[in-house]
Amino acid sequence: MADWTNELPQAAKHYLEGRRLDEVECIISDLPGIARGKAVPASKFARQSYFYLPDSIFYQTITGDWGEAAGEDGFIERDMILKPDFSTATAAPWTGDWTLQVIHDAYDREGEPVPFSPRNVLKRVVQLYHDRGWDPIVAPEMEFFLVAPNVDPAQGIKPMMGRSGRPAAARQAYSMTAVDEFGPVIDDIYDFAEHQGFEIDGITQEGGAGQLEINLRHGDPVKLADEVFFFKRLIREAALRHNCFATFMAKPIEDEPGSAMHIHHSIIDMENGQNIFSGPQGGETDAFYHFIAGLQNHLPAGLAVMAPYVNSYRRYVKDHAAPINLEWARDNRTTGIRIPLSGPEARRVENRIAGMDCNPYLGIALSLACGYLGLTQQERPRRQFHGDAYEGEGDIPQVMGNALDLFDEATALHDVLGPEFARVYGIVKRAEYEEFLQVISPWEREHLLMNV
Repeated sequence: MADWTNELPQAAKHYLEGRRLDEVECIISDLPGIARGKAVPASKFARQSYFYLPDSIFYQTITGDWGEAAGEDGFIERDMILKPDFSTATAAPWTGDWTLQVIHDAYDREGEPVPFSPRNVLKRVVQLYHDRGWDPIVAPEMEFFLVAPNVDPAQGIKPMMGRSGRPAAARQAYSMTAVDEFGPVIDDIYDFAEHQGFEIDGITQEGGAGQLEINLRHGDPVKLADEVFFFKRLIREAALRHNCFATFMAKPIEDEPGSAMHIHHSIIDMENGQNIFSGPQGGETDAFYHFIAGLQNHLPAGLAVMAPYVNSYRRYVKDHAAPINLEWARDNRTTGIRIPLSGPEARRVENRIAGMDCNPYLGIALSLACGYLGLTQQERPRRQFHGDAYEGEGDIPQVMGNALDLFDEATALHDVLGPEFARVYGIVKRAEYEEFLQVISPWEREHLLMNV
């Protein structure tokens, strides 16, 4: 490999200035969004242009078990070829030596992208937009909790202890005093992000006890998904430095709001650079309504991707700061689809359904895929909703099993995301769900043991 350090982003070059690089972490996202890969000495990385990893990492459930998704050849753990994307190279500033992380893309032996690699799924969807002359733009919002260390799964999760020595308080949305309670953790988050070259648009206190939100600036979907992928690790490392855990579970604490990954979308005409959601006079276009309709019509069938675990469905509870349906409205946070206040050039559609526990590549890909179907099929949305959408009926699946049934039948979505991805994902998530159904919960023991 030629001097690969010449291809590094400026932030990575700045991080290494005057220092000797020790190690490179070669990573790729699996289906849950966990970083898999290898750590290699920098000198070895400089001599290799790719490395191998078995395709079985994409057949693994969150518990470490396996879905029977290997295909006709059986579970032979065929090697994939992983090639670095140097534009993703970034520091790992929490390590004890000078380390870079580099995201890799997965290819088969014929040089074709592995279709069930999450980053490849998102690239496929973005390419479909490009083929139409459209450039999709997204801006994700990340919600998460800082909680007390929890090493016993039988114990409930509790808020972290704040700087004042008191547990983090709930119902303090947008409170600067509440944010100050986590000051040391937030300082490290900012420092790590700066070393990694990430721009944070803002950090706010959310409604839950110890719940924070980080907003990222809008941009290319793959780049933003990379950043969310990196940020999850960054935030966890910052929290561990201060005797707390960062969790991205959709619903970690009973009676508290859940954590979402709201996704803002706009689409640019690649020929003239204009937002296709706004017309020449600044009005809303047919494309704007088609995109909304795509989310309304196809998100129920794709919910298993945006809400990938049984815990995800505990978030969709009426009056707990998460949508229960797919109504759309302007500047209304009770609806699943919100149109934020903006000028015509920044007109965008916000998907409030996705949970923070979803894989960022897959969550963004699914959201864009729904909008794409609405655009290409010129679908029409329901009437704009007025009022409190929590007073309406829910129109999204309430349990994982129902969501998986809808996903398995969603052939139009499969065609956009990739049929092979859909096949593997459905099998793996079904195996995970069936494993969960074998677990007897404390609620069942408490209320059923002696009463039924």
